[in-house]
Amino acid sequence: MNGLAALAEKKQRGERIVMITAYDYPSARIVESAGVDVVLAGDSAATTVLGYETTRAVSIDEMLMLTRAVRRGLHATLLIGDLPFGTYEDSDEHAVGSARRFIEAGCDAVKLEGGHEIESRAAAIVRAGIPVMGHVGLTPQQVVTPDGYRAQGRDAASARAIVEQAVAFERAGCTALVVEAVPPSVTEVVMSRVHVPVIGIGAGPETDGQVLVYHDLLGLLDARPAKFVKRYGQFAPEITRAVRSYADEVRAGSYPGAEHTYSMPPDELARFRDFLRRGA
Repeated sequence: MNGLAALAEKKQRGERIVMITAYDYPSARIVESAGVDVVLAGDSAATTVLGYETTRAVSIDEMLMLTRAVRRGLHATLLIGDLPFGTYEDSDEHAVGSARRFIEAGCDAVKLEGGHEIESRAAAIVRAGIPVMGHVGLTPQQVVTPDGYRAQGRDAASARAIVEQAVAFERAGCTALVVEAVPPSVTEVVMSRVHVPVIGIGAGPETDGQVLVYHDLLGLLDARPAKFVKRYGQFAPEITRAVRSYADEVRAGSYPGAEHTYSMPPDELARFRDFLRRGA
């Protein structure tokens, strides 16, 4: 099934959509094996993988490198590529060109943030034959400093703006939406005003599906998670323990053991030693 049509069918059947980020080959293999519906090669890689302070810092070339790795790890799962900051805002032509690069990298669709101000960008990408997922509410690309990640739509004016942005994305031809960090009361209105699948992250339980960042749900980072994050594992301490055990064994000389080494057949060993005696 092409593009985001599979998500629309899930919405029609009342099936919840499971979406997660991935940024490399092994994480892609893991999430596909776990049976998720859609993978986002998200620009959250900027902070989770590349060590930047905000998502604004990641380049399109960096994102494309990560996206290709994810694509190589997926065989059947829908892949959406996040258009990074600065690659679509200035013109329709730039937006379409950037989106095409992600499709060439193996994506089935692209995602971009905003609303009215980029409605024409989304529409241009759709006209070019590329499915688009919109993103409203908390839009991380607009966050300049780490302390700017805050819930949106907590007053009447901003809540109304979020609903209008969601409607603008659907009007532009977007076939799915992400709604991030808004009160459920706002999400409910968005759900009543648009007809496309709505994926929530910190937007309450009434959306058509949910998305979380891979590193967040696995507890791979030391940073304090957002309120909406549920950690389904705490793997950072276990990984640290494993690496520390390795370091201790190397320093103690107990690794590698005999079971970790390769043997040579006795006759080949004898020939090798004979070569050495003859000065070979």
